[in-house]
Amino acid sequence: MMFGWMAGGFALTCALAGGIAVQAQGIALHNTNAPVNYDAGTIELQDRQNRVTLSGGVIVTQAGLTVRSSRMLVNFTDTGSLDIQRITATGGVTVTRGSERATGDVAIYDFGRRIITMAGDVSLRRGTDTLNGGRLVIDLASGVSSVDGRASGGSGEAGSSGGRVTGTFSVPQSDD
Repeated sequence: MMFGWMAGGFALTCALAGGIAVQAQGIALHNTNAPVNYDAGTIELQDRQNRVTLSGGVIVTQAGLTVRSSRMLVNFTDTGSLDIQRITATGGVTVTRGSERATGDVAIYDFGRRIITMAGDVSLRRGTDTLNGGRLVIDLASGVSSVDGRASGGSGEAGSSGGRVTGTFSVPQSDD
């Protein structure tokens, strides 16, 4: 299932039985060049490994995007300044922007590719609309995202979603 994350909301187009199309809205395109702010119970800088370990109710924010989890590992390059390459969040991960919210067991934010990949019991919510699956890939540069029923995205064992993407979308109410 593919959907686009665009300014003011994402346009979700999914082909259903009989070729019916459904549209919904979600997280907007994101400024990946904005500064990243950290808040954690403990922060440990590991210079030799070019990484930072954060734990204890970690909150990372960037231009209105918030990532929360129990623990995060931040990989960086040191070229006179610390340039973030990747954040790996584990333990009850929640990604929010405005009224949209995605949850999962693990999230990897790849700054070079401008992609967030979430896996394990993934849920994406906006208002009363929901999508559930095993893996969510959010391309912050193009605004296109996809939900897969399997956490690995491959043919491995299905997660709690039974290897399928499930969801509920609200529809306009008629006056009848």
